[in-house]
Amino acid sequence: MPVETFIKNAPKVELHVHLEGAIPAHTLLKLAHKNNIALPVSTLEEIREWYRFRDFPDFNEKYILISNCIRNSDDIYLIGKEFLEGQAAQHIVYSEVTYTAYTHTKQWRIPMLEQISALMEASRWAEQHLGVGMRLIIDIARETAPHEGLWVAEAAVEGMPQGVVALGLGGYEVGYPPGRFVEAFALAREAGLPRILHAGETAGAESIREALEVGDPLRIGHGVRCLEDAGLVAELRARQIPLEICPSSNVCLGVVPDMHHHPLPRLLQEGLFITINSDDPALFSTSLIREYTRIRQAFDYDIGDLQKLMVNGIQASFLSPMQKSSLLQEMDTLITREN
Repeated sequence: MPVETFIKNAPKVELHVHLEGAIPAHTLLKLAHKNNIALPVSTLEEIREWYRFRDFPDFNEKYILISNCIRNSDDIYLIGKEFLEGQAAQHIVYSEVTYTAYTHTKQWRIPMLEQISALMEASRWAEQHLGVGMRLIIDIARETAPHEGLWVAEAAVEGMPQGVVALGLGGYEVGYPPGRFVEAFALAREAGLPRILHAGETAGAESIREALEVGDPLRIGHGVRCLEDAGLVAELRARQIPLEICPSSNVCLGVVPDMHHHPLPRLLQEGLFITINSDDPALFSTSLIREYTRIRQAFDYDIGDLQKLMVNGIQASFLSPMQKSSLLQEMDTLITREN
């Protein structure tokens, strides 16, 4: 079986994808027209070009403007539904989606629980019509105040019965250490809500260490810069804490110069638990299929190499043991049938 066929048809799970950063140009244009919002550009091609950014601050500015086009729960349902249609087209059967609900509460006073409800309604539609679904990681933006982070944690805990599976922490690391939100993490821990923290992307190994200490995360978003600290690598290896690696994101944001210099091979050689993800696919001109294709081309990975990474994604998810077993069986059947 050609590797490309395996990448396309294998049942996949995605663990690190931001819903707002996955809004494609045509959806953004639809939202802007619906809500009478003037964008810096007007056509699909111009929006796709505008999505390109210079650095993290420019990326963040565009991210905020995209979020500003979301005005009510109908918009939120729309982006959830169209996101899941895109996941289904890639045979991504399950996604754990990072969503910054507080941004939309602050901008347009949409209650966070109302937003969660709209997204889970979209997930139920997709489960029924497309055979795919999602659960939510409600994240704290590092730039918010600690008391705002606590509000996010409270909403995430309240949303657990609806489909919230974790409290996240995202945004620019430099100057915004995770220790600012220690109370929010404690509240989530007491409620039994797992934490998943971004760390080790725009800051170094010390950011990951602090994330481990104050957040006790189930997974680390990114984490590529753990290699700066051999002791940290040993701890991550011993504890087998999954790292949500997003290769194209690391290239686009200048963490590494190009895909051929990405530390993915070394991370795997160190025995770390690695998963592959798209992060902000619309803004990085990527998708999960493209991520697997790009690492396959950069490092000459075969089906066996890619299968291990896909299996890691399944195993690191919040799916039930029965659901995980079913997906693993489907993957094995695909390989057996095609070979």
